[in-house]
Formats: sequence, C-alpha cells, structure tokens
Amino acid sequence: MPDRIRAARAAGYDTVEFHLWRDKDVDAIAESLAETGVKLTGIVVEPRRSIVDPAQHGEFLQAVRESLVTAKTLGSPPLVVASGFTREGVSQQEHVAAAIDALKQAAALAEEAGILLVLEPLNDRVEHPGMFLVSTKLALDIIEAVDSPNLRLLYDVYHSVVMGEDMADVLNGRVHLVAHVQLADTPGRHEPGTGTIDWPATLKALDELGYTGAYGLEYKPTAPALESLERTRATLEG
Repeated sequence: MPDRIRAARAAGYDTVEFHLWRDKDVDAIAESLAETGVKLTGIVVEPRRSIVDPAQHGEFLQAVRESLVTAKTLGSPPLVVASGFTREGVSQQEHVAAAIDALKQAAALAEEAGILLVLEPLNDRVEHPGMFLVSTKLALDIIEAVDSPNLRLLYDVYHSVVMGEDMADVLNGRVHLVAHVQLADTPGRHEPGTGTIDWPATLKALDELGYTGAYGLEYKPTAPALESLERTRATLEG
C-alpha cells in the first residue's frame, strides 16, 4: 500500500482511499502519506459489524474506537460505515431505530476524536444481497435523525444507479450532508466510460446541486492502472 500511494502521487493524484486497515502496515502507510503529501480520504470501520442489530452494537462501537485511533495515525480521514444485513422478522422501523441508536453513540465518539463518520448505502441487487441500507433517502433520514456534525453520507453513484435512484431527486436539498462521492460505471462496476452512465452530465448535476468534495474512483479496472486512470480522467472531463 505505501508503494501504491507513491505511485498515485507520481500519476498526479493528491488524494487516495482504501478499505480495510487491519491487514496493512499502518505506520508504513503513514510514512508514505507524509513523504508524498497525499491525503487519505477514507478507510472502513472494522471489523465490520451491524448497526441494525443491537446484539452487535458493542462490537461495532469498539470497532469505531479502534478505527478512530488508526485514523488519527493516518491524518484523520473519514471512517466508512455500512448498515449490516436485514434481520428476518424485524420491522423497518426497528431496523432504523437500532441504526440511529448505534450511530448516535458512534458519532459522539467521532466528535470527541474530531473525525468524520460517513454512512454508505449499498445495493442489494448485484453485490450485497440482504443488505439493509440500500436507499440514499433513508440513509439521509437516518443522518438527520442522528443530528451530529460528525456523521455524513458517502454517496456511491454506482450503488445508487443500480438501485434505480434518480440522483437529483435523492440529493436535492440535502447535498450538504454528502461528505464524499464514489464513482464506478454500470454494468460491471468498471471505470467510467465502460458502461451506461453519462459521466459529464452526472458531475455537472452534482456541481449544480452544490457538491464540492472529492471523488473516489472505486471501480474494477479493465486495463492496467495508469491506462485505466487516463481513460477515466478523459471520460469525466468530457
């Protein structure tokens, strides 16, 4: 990972992100970030536990505590949280109440640490069958209910499109709650330009909605990394 960070810097990128941190040399990553000046825009709270299952809340909050310590070592990037899976026989209202309860406690820890948590709705049609939080609107409702400046939304364009959402509709009036956006094309979750999404129009719409943050390129490349990145840049710039 430290060499990937250096390669990203050499390719002209000044921000990076990755998922899991427990299987990586955190100190070496911190050194590479300091050496290159690259900023880390996100890692995942792990071990990943459910926020919609009260039985897992203790483990979830401990994972948040430990991930916050790691985040501070890495320049205090946001920490990504997903919901966990739907519990059979449990109502939507109970799921939402459990999520709000867990996230209020987690947000208090994040506020104390000065680090942002970002809640990510996924899709249950391709990659994540059984996942509870697959609606951007519901994710934003939960964030508003938690009411913490340290909980925001990670909006993944790919997941949203797979779920059939209209981006302008689900983000209208609430884009201020979006802290990060990730990109991949559909079908296939490959680099922008390989699928059906109109990327110049998508980025223009996000700009018009008022989004000013970073874009994470969370896709499976169909070509060697540098070639794929060049193709992506050309596609996004229209």
